[in-house]
Amino acid sequence: MRTVTAATAAATAAIVAAAAAGLVVGRMASNAALKAPPGRPLPTEPRLTVHSTAAGRITLTRDLASQRPGVYGLSANGSHAVVGPVLHTAPHSADTVVRRLERVTRGTMEPGGRAWLTPAVHIGDPATALGLRHTDVDVPGELGTLPAWFVPGARDTWVITVHGLGATREHPMNVMEFLSRHRFPVLDPAYRGDPGAPRPPDGLNHLGETEWHDVDAAIRYAVVHGAERVVLHGWSTGATMALRAAAYSSLRERISGLVLDSPVLSWETTLRALAVARRTPGALLPLAVRAAQGRAGLHLDRVRETVATDRLSLPVLIFHGPDDAVAPWGPSRRLAQRRPDLVTLHTVQGAPHGAMWNADPAAYEEAMRRFLTPLM
Repeated sequence: MRTVTAATAAATAAIVAAAAAGLVVGRMASNAALKAPPGRPLPTEPRLTVHSTAAGRITLTRDLASQRPGVYGLSANGSHAVVGPVLHTAPHSADTVVRRLERVTRGTMEPGGRAWLTPAVHIGDPATALGLRHTDVDVPGELGTLPAWFVPGARDTWVITVHGLGATREHPMNVMEFLSRHRFPVLDPAYRGDPGAPRPPDGLNHLGETEWHDVDAAIRYAVVHGAERVVLHGWSTGATMALRAAAYSSLRERISGLVLDSPVLSWETTLRALAVARRTPGALLPLAVRAAQGRAGLHLDRVRETVATDRLSLPVLIFHGPDDAVAPWGPSRRLAQRRPDLVTLHTVQGAPHGAMWNADPAAYEEAMRRFLTPLM
């Protein structure tokens, strides 16, 4: 009898130990989304070796990432450059790719160094990066003061830009020159967890579940300072925050339209994608999702309610494509199919998460112009 009891106890202990280990691994895997540091690459973004640089050219490791169409930032520790299209006719070895080197904006790109592509083409602030006159303003937020850049414009419709996972408020500068050229005032705020902004009480990114309150604060600031209407332009989880604000903000009647770039419409799929990129074993992926759900208070019913098509009552322009490995394209496509009266989907090929502008800036901005013209 004692032998059976001892065996049972040993088996129980093994099960408990395995469960505890699984929870630890699940928690670590969930960090890929819940603790994605601003300004650092997502785990889906490969590191590339800089093989050489020359006048107007840079040679990188051959990879699907290094062959993407368009213009990107290229970041290394302490350095930043801007790279343009692939130069197919330039001499190169079988394992490298040559791209146009537009400029080095910080530091140096040394041969042998490791770098990664980023959607953020500009660094600094609107004045230093784009030559745009702007003001540093403070937006009163739920957790404290949110630093923001305000670029003035003649119109009474403001555009509020909201960056997403792994980015900072530098990312929206990609479209700031276009918006300023069309005389839209632009408010580009940081939100909780960003550099200079209040830290979330638990230190976690909630994939828009709580962060949307900071978008609500930005809307309130805009209205107080003269905006008659606002357009919310969000990337990634910033797009999720824009959807939540459109559904729940007490000032939602002031929102005249949404521009959503790579929207996270299924947090479960995004969590799985980031966990897979961290090489989490398939058997542990459900644990990673559950760990994230418990830690961040993500509730599937509320997420579904936020993006439900019957809650949409204003025009929406979505930029998304099938090469997004973080936020699946399918939900965006289905949303556009269900609500063709309100939702326009601009499909972008060959662009990673949050980089729909980068693949073809001219086409992106023309789609924005057509969408925004009736909202001016």
